[in-house]
Amino acid sequence: MTLAPVEPALNETAAFMEDALQEYLPEAVGPQARVIEAMRYATLGGGKRIRAFLVLQSGRQFGVDRRALSRVAAAVECVHAYSLVHDDLPAMDNDDMRRGKPTVHRKFDEATAILAGDALLTHAFTLLAGHETHPDPHVRADLVLRLSQAAGFAGMVGGQMIDISGKALLDDIGQITRMQRLKTGALISFACEAGALMGRAPLQMRHALTNFAHDLGLAYQIVDDLLDHEGDAAVLGKAVRKDEKAGKATFVTVLGAERARAQAEILASQGAAHLDVFDEKADLLRGLVDFVVNRRA
Repeated sequence: MTLAPVEPALNETAAFMEDALQEYLPEAVGPQARVIEAMRYATLGGGKRIRAFLVLQSGRQFGVDRRALSRVAAAVECVHAYSLVHDDLPAMDNDDMRRGKPTVHRKFDEATAILAGDALLTHAFTLLAGHETHPDPHVRADLVLRLSQAAGFAGMVGGQMIDISGKALLDDIGQITRMQRLKTGALISFACEAGALMGRAPLQMRHALTNFAHDLGLAYQIVDDLLDHEGDAAVLGKAVRKDEKAGKATFVTVLGAERARAQAEILASQGAAHLDVFDEKADLLRGLVDFVVNRRA
């Protein structure tokens, strides 16, 4: 089977989601215009939109309407953008650049950045809860439940807490893997599962997508660690070697670059194998695996 080229599809998704987010984000008017401007600054005009791509492609497997999927994809992008805004704050990673431009707290101020992140997180649930997302309120409620779990203490926030707790909680590869499954993998898992929930997919296919997401999410994070270790800040659009300077334990610091890269490739192969239950419509998901492992930014 010849894999469909994934990069044009990723570019198309990025353009599609830019238009969707322009529509779904509020307009920067009124006395609260500054925080809305910061929300839009954080979310628009950048990023690979891989999480949105996963929502759209998982829903495609089950014939879910793309317009409805775009609302869920936008919700995921809002949560992802919120996490980056807060991660960049001086109390967290204290970063000055993100996606080749000043971070939100540098462009605006810290208080506005905090509020913009809060607003993006809550706006995500506004998008999910709307009738346009799905006619069945039970499906909408399930989407809200799953995203809140992926974003909260049992997911992304919990992983970030472990991360900033330092080496005391990250003394072996198992602990690092657990942290990254929460910090990075939980939102990716939701993105993969969302389309299946909306399409009322059979349990076997939902599990296949969840397992695919677990392996893809870890592979993605290992490559992120490698890029931080040996990447080019000009290409990445953000500072590099931050983990090393902060003394953080990562896949690279524990395994070494060569073994970490090999582990990412093993995970990618495992992830692709989970898609065997799907037909050629999943070729773009299969192609994404190679893109994630071989990316340079």
